[in-house]
Amino acid sequence: MHSRIGLFLSPVHETGQDPHLAIHRNLELVDLADRLNFDEAWFGEHHSLGWGLVGAPETLIAAAAQRTRQIKLAHGVVPLSGHHPFHVASRAVHLDHLSRGRYILGVGPGVPFDGALFGLNPKEQRKRLDEALPTVLELVNGEQRITRKTDWFELVDAKLQLPRYGTAPMEVALATSGTSETSPRLIGRYGLSMTSFALPFALLTPGAPEHMGLAQQWKLAEESAAEHGRTLHRENWRVALPVHVAETREQAYKEVREGYDRWLFEYFGKAAGRDVLAPGADRERALEDRVEAGGALVGSVDDVVDGIRRMHEMTGGFGTLLVYVADWASYEATDRSMELLARYVAPRVNGFVDRPQEAVDWAIASRAK
Repeated sequence: MHSRIGLFLSPVHETGQDPHLAIHRNLELVDLADRLNFDEAWFGEHHSLGWGLVGAPETLIAAAAQRTRQIKLAHGVVPLSGHHPFHVASRAVHLDHLSRGRYILGVGPGVPFDGALFGLNPKEQRKRLDEALPTVLELVNGEQRITRKTDWFELVDAKLQLPRYGTAPMEVALATSGTSETSPRLIGRYGLSMTSFALPFALLTPGAPEHMGLAQQWKLAEESAAEHGRTLHRENWRVALPVHVAETREQAYKEVREGYDRWLFEYFGKAAGRDVLAPGADRERALEDRVEAGGALVGSVDDVVDGIRRMHEMTGGFGTLLVYVADWASYEATDRSMELLARYVAPRVNGFVDRPQEAVDWAIASRAK
């Protein structure tokens, strides 16, 4: 079992605080993650609901590229339904250069709340994703000029003037929330990386689609890949969910409980208008219920290691755990959680603690002989 560790910055920030400081907090987190040898940092794009303040994640990615050393930087994600494909590809290649090859292009259809600002319903967003995706892939990783016309974009003999930073194809990942088969099937069709959001909450609104489990999402992608002669690799599968680690389980719950309550009921409940509790559910146990359902990892180092191992067993294995940073805890507690993840959780999951312990055991055994 091997899991790389990354950050997923939606990013969401409670209202009532200075937006300027909230924006810079994201860059500070990526600086810390880079020093702690996190593998990746993803930046989301949102235009509504007040909590998601970043509408131009490419600007933060460009800034982070100049401040960091080794961490990969990713769009998480570009909503293709709201951007001309040529502009998406052009920005991606520029970020590939600014990061010296550390950039990942994450794409998706876009969230319904943002789509409504542009007069798009979810069905239209998925249709535009299907139309734009092959065009973006050819522009960033292909060599052909493209002529294509749809009812919302047109290209005539189009080709980027700037080549990619390196010779290898740019990694492109497609996001899936588990509410539609569209994204998993497109992932398989084009042989893309997959980013799954393990957030099985707030889907209780009447008429909401049934949520697919992580294993089912991967199965659909693999079936589609086989149909189109593609091969998917589990190491290119990322799973994003909230994670918080403290020295003890009790301390971890104490640090996040109030912030979780505001995030769930103020953001998703009031702002987004979602039904976030099942009928008869106890609000006082909302956090525990979420953790037990697999929608978050909260606890001690041992708890989180065990939780990641269970996720691998449930899914059959994936490549990267993306820690969804939801601002549940104070900055100090969040930073400490990241340090515990890097110092104690990741090496146990990856087996990097085994060889030093083997040396200790060998030394003891040798003396006994």
